Amino acid sequence: MTSCKEGGTAGTRRIRCARPSVTRDEGPPAAMTDVNPVRSDNCRQYNNVPPQIDLPAMDHEIIDLWARQHTFDKTLDATKNGQPWTFFEGPPTANGQPGTHHVEARVFKDIFPRFKTMQGFRVDRKAGWDCHGLPVELAVEKELGFSGKPDIEKYGVEPFNAKCRESVTRHVDAFSELTQRMGYWVNMDEAYWTMNPSYVESVWWGLKRIWDKGLLGEDHRVAPYCPRCGTTLSDHELAQGYQDDRDPSIYVRFPVTSGPLAGRAKLLVWTTTPWTLVSNTAVAVHPEVRYVVAHQDPVPEGSDAIATASADDPASQDLIIAEPLFEKVLGEGWSLTGESFLGSQMEFWTYERPYDFLEWPKTERVTVDGRPTPADANFVILADYVTVEDGTGLVHQAPAFGADDLQTCRRYGLPLVNPIRPDGTFEESVPLVGGKFFKTADKPLCEDLDRRGILFRLEMHWHSYPHCWRCDTHLIYYAQPSWYIRTTKVKEQLLAQNEGTTWYPETIKHGRFGDWLENNIDWAVSRSRYWGTPLPLWRNDDDRSDVICVESLAELSQYVGRDLTGMDPHRPFIDEVTFTRDDHTYHRVPEVADAWLDSGSMPFAQWGYPHVPGSKEKFESHYPGDFICEAIDQTRGWFYTMMAVGTLVFDESSYRNVLCLGHILAEDGRKMSKHLGNILLPIPLMDSHGADALRWFMAADGSPWSARRVGDETIQETVRKVLLTYWNTVSFQALYARANGWSPAMATETDLQRDVVPPAVAERHVLDRWLVSATNVLVRDVTAALNNFDTQRVGNLIAQFVDELSNWYMRRSRRRFWDGDEGALWTLHETLETLTKLMAPMVPFITERVWQDLFVTTNPQGPESVHLASWPVADDSVIDESLSESMDLARRVVELGRGARAEAKAKIRQPLSRALISSAALAKLGEELQAEIRSELNVQALESFTAAGDLVDHCAKGNFRALGKKYAKATPKVAVAITAADPEWLAAELATSGSVELDVPEVEGGRAVVTADDVIVSERPREGWSVVNEQGETVALDLEITPELARAGQAREVIRFIQDSRKKAGLEVSDRISLSWQADGELAEAIAEHLDEIASEVLATTFNRGEADDEWFRDGGLGLAVKIEKA
Repeated sequence: MTSCKEGGTAGTRRIRCARPSVTRDEGPPAAMTDVNPVRSDNCRQYNNVPPQIDLPAMDHEIIDLWARQHTFDKTLDATKNGQPWTFFEGPPTANGQPGTHHVEARVFKDIFPRFKTMQGFRVDRKAGWDCHGLPVELAVEKELGFSGKPDIEKYGVEPFNAKCRESVTRHVDAFSELTQRMGYWVNMDEAYWTMNPSYVESVWWGLKRIWDKGLLGEDHRVAPYCPRCGTTLSDHELAQGYQDDRDPSIYVRFPVTSGPLAGRAKLLVWTTTPWTLVSNTAVAVHPEVRYVVAHQDPVPEGSDAIATASADDPASQDLIIAEPLFEKVLGEGWSLTGESFLGSQMEFWTYERPYDFLEWPKTERVTVDGRPTPADANFVILADYVTVEDGTGLVHQAPAFGADDLQTCRRYGLPLVNPIRPDGTFEESVPLVGGKFFKTADKPLCEDLDRRGILFRLEMHWHSYPHCWRCDTHLIYYAQPSWYIRTTKVKEQLLAQNEGTTWYPETIKHGRFGDWLENNIDWAVSRSRYWGTPLPLWRNDDDRSDVICVESLAELSQYVGRDLTGMDPHRPFIDEVTFTRDDHTYHRVPEVADAWLDSGSMPFAQWGYPHVPGSKEKFESHYPGDFICEAIDQTRGWFYTMMAVGTLVFDESSYRNVLCLGHILAEDGRKMSKHLGNILLPIPLMDSHGADALRWFMAADGSPWSARRVGDETIQETVRKVLLTYWNTVSFQALYARANGWSPAMATETDLQRDVVPPAVAERHVLDRWLVSATNVLVRDVTAALNNFDTQRVGNLIAQFVDELSNWYMRRSRRRFWDGDEGALWTLHETLETLTKLMAPMVPFITERVWQDLFVTTNPQGPESVHLASWPVADDSVIDESLSESMDLARRVVELGRGARAEAKAKIRQPLSRALISSAALAKLGEELQAEIRSELNVQALESFTAAGDLVDHCAKGNFRALGKKYAKATPKVAVAITAADPEWLAAELATSGSVELDVPEVEGGRAVVTADDVIVSERPREGWSVVNEQGETVALDLEITPELARAGQAREVIRFIQDSRKKAGLEVSDRISLSWQADGELAEAIAEHLDEIASEVLATTFNRGEADDEWFRDGGLGLAVKIEKA
């Protein structure tokens, strides 16, 4: 039996386990074990970590491990007394399959709670489901084959809502599967549902607070309305549905019928909604704008032009237009008559309306301030919102379809005439367009206006038009009663709350979101629909102004006189609840609430606050939230309603930090859609590449705030660059630790008091000291980046560190690892422990696997999961900035040296006598780093340039393009002078002074001043040298190959061939061999001269010269044959 050996310097006791046999598993990775069994020699060691890993298969092993060990629950239990750090989950609607875009936000929602949990914070993560609203209703309508509200009414509200309730639970399993598959730790068992009665009652409670503040009321306003869905939309919903449409922009002529221009001029009016002309009520002008009269010029005699209008033609009458727009709109062919009027002088001029299709109600013909008006409708009114940037400065007014129009026309006592039915079509009785959808009425109306000489000009233009964000129907601005939350009354509070909120990216704060708050309008919160939180408002049948708002079923029970606390508060059941008060009957108003009110109330409604016992304590300990996160389209959706509801109800926004993510695009750069066939489903994507690869891509591949393309190639690049490099580093450590019988185990099973003491950092090799310093810098920088919610920086920091760890530290330290150097093994062990913790929030699967294989196995008393480990804290005492700078210089020298070798086509295995660098660089490099450079560049000496003098020859010639601008015809003479000058002197002078003077008689004054831009100086290495100069650093290699160097190079080739032959023979890296060889001439001399070096490198215990047969490995080009047998 092997035994553990003690070793090390005086004062320390270290354990080294006797070297076991080591195998590299080249096949599929073995199933993961949770804890490595104690070896027969009682020494705990790493698990065998194969060089290959099946990431998707590993994911499932880890998911099973977490489930068996209840790891998520343990993280919550371990931090139960920690300082709360609150995350709010923006609830998805589970009536559709989850997509890749759901993964994006959930990655960020998982990373930061994991990070904060490892820091010791208590992070409750309560899942939620958004259940109400138009998206659900429309999906159910589609399933049932319905085309609108009449079908729902016929089917019945109760069965329809039952279908809605069922639909929102249909895909919960798919979301739960995605949640588990991607490693998103969130409490699904206690998720909140916005349709639960306790949630609905909390929303009622919030509305009651808003009502009590006088901020909830009914008003008759023009609001965006979806004729397909039959309901108004809020302004933040409107913002999500804009699409580009091609619509007519028309100029029409209304004859003036009163005032100084009656009968001889027409108002030139501009509109982009021809369908509203049927209900034209007035024309608005700006009171301070000057309006001019324009006359069409007569056709000159003898002109080829054809007269298009006669004096009797109404189209020939003069036109009235805003003076600043005369040239832009009319221009050539029109002249000013000299008459002009301020808009204020035109007030009350009457005109002939374009259509008499409707019956116009009689009015009192008086303005709200008591001034008489000339008619029931169709006269000029004043409005400050009229501009002279577009159109004509005369604005058509249709108060039923424009908020500004309605407000202005109300001031003039004008009627509201609306020929459009709730389904978006004209009343059947309207001539020409009866029964037509409002948008399709434009064409016949324009044709009719043209035929009657009213149309002056028609242009088609592209513009952004609002569509229903759920059903894509054109919206109409529609005057009707609706319930509004008066958010304009708390505008200043909202702006103040935004100032106290940290936005990522910061540009959103005062840009997209700040602009939204600055231009805030009241929130149209009611919906004329069925499946939603019913508005808790009961109205007196005899007095519409008498409305009672209730905050709970318990309060409603008091009004009704019976217990309603167990009832379903949804329609139609709640609609049946009436009560009598002071001999008056009260019925509930028919509307339900905007579903955004539900999701904006989640910080308190998720607990059933304040009605559910214990909800008060839970809410107060979790408000406001420290962190929320969604895509950028929620800026005017959930982000807004969360801030608005919090401010309205509690005078404080619901969140402190918000991440606003860019959209995920398909690999072709287009938005993912079923129509385009470019959708990537998240589960298959993870089954191909592993969940960690997708998580890393979402978090770190490019800016999270920008739209990014996702596809198989981009994700595979993440796997290759980061995850597999990290895994190979772990495999490297496990291989060489096991090969050397080394373990970091704190104690053996039989001697629990024996401590393992790592060597002091100051006593370690320079590469180890550098890595310890770099690791602590990484801890410092990654922690700062995560505290700043900057996952892109975290990704860059870790990716660069992993690359340097693999391609610098491990490559330079390979020999020390093979020799079992404790400093190297301890340093990489400590580094991997820290690195694994730092990567755990972003890539929880592979880091858990590493934790189990390396750290649980060797320290079973430690955390059983990396996610139960404490977040590392940087040790400033071991951060050596000077060493980091020197190491950066060393790596830069190596990079340039490799470039010099490549330019000279000098093989890296061929030793060279020396490399030269600047004296300043050499002075910054201690002997340890110089040794690393010599070894890496395979040179025998590293010296300064002073040891060799000039290594390059210069050549100078004129830059004709630059010289030509200065010397014109004298340029060739100046170029000759440049060529004739000593190039070494010229290069030196230009480098130090920036310019030189040359004798050139043809130039004025006889002297030409040339600068570095005027001269092209090229350098050519002198014979026998290869020189590379980049960014102020120069490396030169002496290319002379002496016979001794040639033999050393041959020895390196021999080692390379033997190592390749070992692999072909199927030997493990730790196997000792007996070696026989055959070579002649100079190669034989080289082998004999470097025998010990070769034997050491290839692990040869015997090294004999022999006669080769057909079984030997051969390299014809090298002239070598070897026979390899396991010793």
